[in-house]
Amino acid sequence: MTSNSEDAPSSLLLRGGTVIDGTGRDRFAADVRIDGGRIAAIGPDLAAGDAVVIDVGGKVVAPGFIDVHTHDDQAVLSAPGMLPKISQGVTTVVVGNCGISLAPLVRADVPPPLNLLGGGDGYVHPTMASYVAAVDAARPAVNVAALVGHSTLRVAAMDDPYRAATRAEQTRMGELLREGMDAGAIGFSSGVFYATGAAADVDELALLAGIAGDAGGVYATHIRQEMDQVLASLDEAFAAGRRGNVPVVISHHKCAGPANWGRTVQTLAHIDAARARQPIGLDAYPYVAGSTVLRTDLVDGIIDVIVTWSTPFPQMSARHLADIAAEWNCTQQEACERLQPGGACYFQMREDDVQRVLRYPATMIGSDGLPHDVHPHPRLWGTFPRVLGHYSRDLGLFPLETAVHKMTALSARRFRLAERGELRAGFHADVTVFDPSTVADTATFERPARAARGIEYVVVNGVLSYADGHATTQRGGRFLSSRPRSA
Repeated sequence: MTSNSEDAPSSLLLRGGTVIDGTGRDRFAADVRIDGGRIAAIGPDLAAGDAVVIDVGGKVVAPGFIDVHTHDDQAVLSAPGMLPKISQGVTTVVVGNCGISLAPLVRADVPPPLNLLGGGDGYVHPTMASYVAAVDAARPAVNVAALVGHSTLRVAAMDDPYRAATRAEQTRMGELLREGMDAGAIGFSSGVFYATGAAADVDELALLAGIAGDAGGVYATHIRQEMDQVLASLDEAFAAGRRGNVPVVISHHKCAGPANWGRTVQTLAHIDAARARQPIGLDAYPYVAGSTVLRTDLVDGIIDVIVTWSTPFPQMSARHLADIAAEWNCTQQEACERLQPGGACYFQMREDDVQRVLRYPATMIGSDGLPHDVHPHPRLWGTFPRVLGHYSRDLGLFPLETAVHKMTALSARRFRLAERGELRAGFHADVTVFDPSTVADTATFERPARAARGIEYVVVNGVLSYADGHATTQRGGRFLSSRPRSA
């Protein structure tokens, strides 16, 4: 049985490895010593003393990976072992993305897309402070940093989130967001792609983004549209960030749908131009398929669609929508309607676009995994090893040092997670050790819940949490904030 004990060896010495420190600079041979949850020293032939010595010869020693785009809000409480993430070398998850956060909301019947977090039984936290306390009590295997979701605020503050908010309702949303930031949230997220946020205009987004910015946070956004209106949608996000004086993070950047394949040449140039005027980052996952709730507007009869879950027809999970439609003798759109509420993987990107976005210097890595799906997208288990193995080692898309930087220091700096994301003396001891010759994702669309190969050891705040392909009996995760938390 997994324990939430804070007990850990007083010291660890990772002997004889190759250090990739997260900054992007060249690798070097060194030992890494950990004491009291911090990196104590990095250098050759460090004295063992009383440390537990682990031989990591032939392996890479890197900072623990930061998954900047997750929907793990409830998973860190209900399944705190967090095996899908710790087995990838992930030591920190950023929750509350796409406008969807577990707090602040108490409600049993949540509308889509809030049901992506596992249903209404998890929405029991009226404030972010309540959620923080729950994370502290659960002590998950990974660190947790939280965004406050726009759709969650709208559902909490409005009797009907599908309309424009009144000034009083916007004021209430602002009050809830300020409480969240005071409690330790690192920013605000929106998902105006979804019906619960779609009625909001740029004035509402800028107002709330500015509250997060005033508290030192960031604004992460699933933009309004990633298809033919992608440029206008990017401009809306940039405008909200400028008006709110807050750094912007574009979530899972893509050009979706066959008519838009190849347009990342255009969108990345557009982002480049905007970055000259304001701070902007973006994240991406290394797959040509996305995953979200079932929506007929995403079903075009051209792209493949795999059902990940369906409330009225649970037996249809893991099946192709085209096959279900043929069996039911109806169109794919009609089948999609009958299967709702549910979720699906949509093969809506093209490989050259995926590679172009991954290679872009400001791109961080985020899985966007959905841990409550019956048959999840393989990105839940495979994102980080896939970047290291398939894209860096096998395809040579970028050096391993760049791959690690995109998962660590770049992310820590963008989300203002102090003293994390780098292997540096005095920094928190979040460390991943992997075999660069074998690291690989094994999760597939047919068999998505499979642990990666080549992740040897994972240390979270000095606690050895994963070793030799298995979670240990200790968990070392904490709730993280970019500022001191209120008493």
